[in-house]
Amino acid sequence: MMKPILFMLMILVMGCTTTPEKNKAPEPVKVIFDTDMGPDYDDVGAIAVLHALADSGECEILATISCNSHPSVAPTIELFNRYFKKPNIPIGVPEKNGVNSIHKNNWNDSTIARFAPELKNPPNYPSATKVYREVLSSQSDKSVTIVTVGFTTNLENLLKSGPDEFSSLSGIELVNKKVKKWVAMGGYLPEGREYNVYKHSEASFYTFKHWPTPILISGAEIGNSIKTGNKLAATGSATNPAAWAYAYNLATYSDQPAENRRSWDQTAVLCAVRDPEKYFYVCGPGEFLVDEDGHNQWNPNINANHYFLVHKYPYKIVTDAIEELMMHEPM
Repeated sequence: MMKPILFMLMILVMGCTTTPEKNKAPEPVKVIFDTDMGPDYDDVGAIAVLHALADSGECEILATISCNSHPSVAPTIELFNRYFKKPNIPIGVPEKNGVNSIHKNNWNDSTIARFAPELKNPPNYPSATKVYREVLSSQSDKSVTIVTVGFTTNLENLLKSGPDEFSSLSGIELVNKKVKKWVAMGGYLPEGREYNVYKHSEASFYTFKHWPTPILISGAEIGNSIKTGNKLAATGSATNPAAWAYAYNLATYSDQPAENRRSWDQTAVLCAVRDPEKYFYVCGPGEFLVDEDGHNQWNPNINANHYFLVHKYPYKIVTDAIEELMMHEPM
């Protein structure tokens, strides 16, 4: 018969012992970030949030890709990657059918001139399709989250791509094998017509119809009420190009200076890396339908594995979370 003292010691040891799985930190989310970085400047906040999450160990940035064919966009992305001490992140550009869109205040060129004038003559960046295929082929199955905060140009080209030196799979097969989910800033829910969707409506029409993995939509109505930027512009360091870009744009983007900017793109990045239900309700499944003119509507009667965000908390709660991340300085 087991002695009582020995029995109690065994119980205590068993109660204090946990499996390695319970103590194991979550694996960083593997992210490909696809941005238009130019027509608006919430992309600056989005890339700052992304790097903050990477520095906290919550995600790994596999690539930062331009869906905008304007020549200043990829160098702007590179400038921010350099500032956040990740200069070797691959950058790709649209290989065809790219939208060329930049704001009239030329904030991209101004930021480059101030912080990285050598990028006025940028290198020849590889095509976005090549970067996508090379990166995806090297990752584990169902492990990559793609987050888009611009046009779907690159995703259309990826889906239509054929086998190459990186993979014998077609584009849609490669996506289906390697991508866990796509998080998109775009559209209005339950219906509307939004810039990221209609500006390259042909790509949106094709991509949302043929995408083979789950899609999470952060519609424009989400970012409309989350306004950020003043804190970063006012108190960010003098060497921080994100702080300078916000200060410049808040003063010059519109006819009248603005106190803050709507935060459309940051919400998509936040919910691509962290559990979206920490900040929003997630509705679905359903189908995000896009017509050939770029109008969208939500069909709740078809399960296409599409979902969308709905506000849960007072706006300030999410605003504060995003602003804290935007204030991040490189490690």
